[in-house]
Amino acid sequence: MKGKQTVWDMVRSLAVIGVVVAGIYIFLPHDDSADPTRTVDYRVETITARRAAPYPVAAPVGLPKEWRATSVTYERKDANAWHLGFLDPDKQYVSVEQSSDASVKYVEGVTRGAKATGQTQQVGDRAWERWDGEKYDALVLRQQGYVTVVTGTASFEQLGSMAAALEFKQGAQES
Repeated sequence: MKGKQTVWDMVRSLAVIGVVVAGIYIFLPHDDSADPTRTVDYRVETITARRAAPYPVAAPVGLPKEWRATSVTYERKDANAWHLGFLDPDKQYVSVEQSSDASVKYVEGVTRGAKATGQTQQVGDRAWERWDGEKYDALVLRQQGYVTVVTGTASFEQLGSMAAALEFKQGAQES
């Protein structure tokens, strides 16, 4: 009889714990519609990257406030790789990737396997290569000694909006 009592005690204890957890869930405020995406300020990292990189680092200027920066990194040891990630107004991902490694392998890596289409998209006075992929599409701009890639899940139109907003600066050009 002692074994049955122990099992019954355990079942009652679990029921009490379940009631307590349910009460906590019901009475503590929580917002299921809250956006968990954290916005970052990329100004300091941009200045630092522009001083360190061997190429003019691209960062957007004048984007509407609905564009939210979500990540920023500069890795000197990784071919001077600059990364700036955003969510566009439609909550699609857009990133700016730059590197002194201008190889096809690098571009395929940052675009998650996108391939060159042979087409271009005019953005301002620059013709960007269009790359198409299953997950990410991209606009690719090859320049002397480096490459700039605007990529993500957003439409080519939104990728073009980001590319149009990019300002390329290097070193002491900061104001």
